[in-house]
Amino acid sequence: MVADLFSGIGSLGIEALSRGAEFVTFVEKDPAVISILKANIGKASFVKKSKVIRANAFKVGVPVGFDGKQYDLVFVDPPYSLTNDAGEGSLLSRLLTLLPEQLAPEGIVVVRTYKRTELLDRYAQLVVIERRKWGNMTITILRNRTDDE
Repeated sequence: MVADLFSGIGSLGIEALSRGAEFVTFVEKDPAVISILKANIGKASFVKKSKVIRANAFKVGVPVGFDGKQYDLVFVDPPYSLTNDAGEGSLLSRLLTLLPEQLAPEGIVVVRTYKRTELLDRYAQLVVIERRKWGNMTITILRNRTDDE
């Protein structure tokens, strides 16, 4: 199961479905963008393999999926202007501390931020396992911490 937070028109989640994801939950708060998102999901024939939730992902994270399943992969791609601060108490920090309960034990979180934003090494149970920079963005990959970390 995959979650696409701040999904916009659905590029990341639709790509995951096209590569074999079982199900994707899209979380987007803008109703105008949701209309485009739903149209894109329909054009790609993934209506039965997806759910669109209108919500502010900073506040709710991603609701646990159908049948109570947790997510194997969560994309977090908020507007860059909302990711300038990734320190304790920031919007992004609060979101990342919500996600461990919604994430499968072996699941990962992929966060895209502006290139100058440096995520902390740890957010609650999530720990950074990789960082990459391309152009004006940084990709940070996190997973749930193991007992020996």
